[in-house]
Amino acid sequence: MADKRDYYEVLGVSREANADDVKKAYRRLARKHHPDVNPGNNEAEDQFKEINEAYEVLSDGQKREMYNRFGHAGVNGGAGAPGGGGDYGFSVDFGGFGDIFDMFFGGGARQTAGGRPGAERGSDLRYDVELSLEEVATGVEKKVRFSRWESCGICHGSGAAEGSNPETCPTCRGAGQVRQQQQTILGTQIRVMACPRCHGEGRIVTNPCKECGGAGRVKKTVEKTVNIPAGVDDGNRIRITGEGEAGMRGGTTGDLYVFTHVRPHDRFERRGNDIWCEIPVTFAQAALGATITVKTLFEDADLHIAEGTQNDEVYTLKEKGIPDPRGRNKGNLNVIIQVQTPTRLNDEQRELLKQFAELRGESVGAHEEKGFFERVKDVLGGR
Repeated sequence: MADKRDYYEVLGVSREANADDVKKAYRRLARKHHPDVNPGNNEAEDQFKEINEAYEVLSDGQKREMYNRFGHAGVNGGAGAPGGGGDYGFSVDFGGFGDIFDMFFGGGARQTAGGRPGAERGSDLRYDVELSLEEVATGVEKKVRFSRWESCGICHGSGAAEGSNPETCPTCRGAGQVRQQQQTILGTQIRVMACPRCHGEGRIVTNPCKECGGAGRVKKTVEKTVNIPAGVDDGNRIRITGEGEAGMRGGTTGDLYVFTHVRPHDRFERRGNDIWCEIPVTFAQAALGATITVKTLFEDADLHIAEGTQNDEVYTLKEKGIPDPRGRNKGNLNVIIQVQTPTRLNDEQRELLKQFAELRGESVGAHEEKGFFERVKDVLGGR
């Protein structure tokens, strides 16, 4: 494993970093090197895989402990290695495979009565996807590519070459454990520990499969068409059952979790399932009333402005907002009116506005300041 970089170096964190520090470092690097952000960049894709692999180990307490003790050999997932491995091959929502917000992360090895590890569920995978507000409003399909460990198609997960089978470990005789007896000043102490030869497996592969090298799993790149339902919000998580990594020793496949991130919009602001925007109208439209065209997330819509509409008044277009992901009604589009003061008037327009102001008894025009001699004349009574 000499060609692998230190996982802490990959994420740029110290060995004392806590779980939050590891997660923050991972998210920052994953977004920077994500294949969707760097299309056709093989170097970025390799870095993304390396980042995912490091995060999978350092975010898991047991795997991190094994890595700290044994290095890459402790988590490489090969035959005889103390623990599984593989990188977080991320993916986007696979519509129709799972329920929104069903977030029960499984995993972990099950111990049999003899102490030997039983079937181990495959790791869950994660994919972060960025969406526009328009995509959120209508739902969207995306093609995504990610890497994951899959059961070897040649040995079907056994790790043994064709025509052979794993053999019972001669050291522990299949128990996966050995007893160690030691004499101390307090008497005889007996320790039960994982078999050092089979690493607790209870069996060894003497003739490993050429396809997977005895690991029972192979790393593959998978491409899926993902259906993201309408109405998801920033930070929502979608579970896709069975699209994670293959388990060990016949364990079930893990799940895939999609985390959605909605980009800010240049015209609309989302508040729950409602959206808000500001629309400019002219002074004449606000005063006399008008019908204007408003661009929504779906199509253009007519908005009727009442006579005498004031600045910052709010008009609501029903069900022109975000659909509820649970199948309820859509939210609304709330339009904030911004009355625009006319500028660069020509002489005729200026005269008409003055006449309008005079009819309303309003004072308009700039106040002309009297000169010094005129003010002195006023003080002396016009003399």
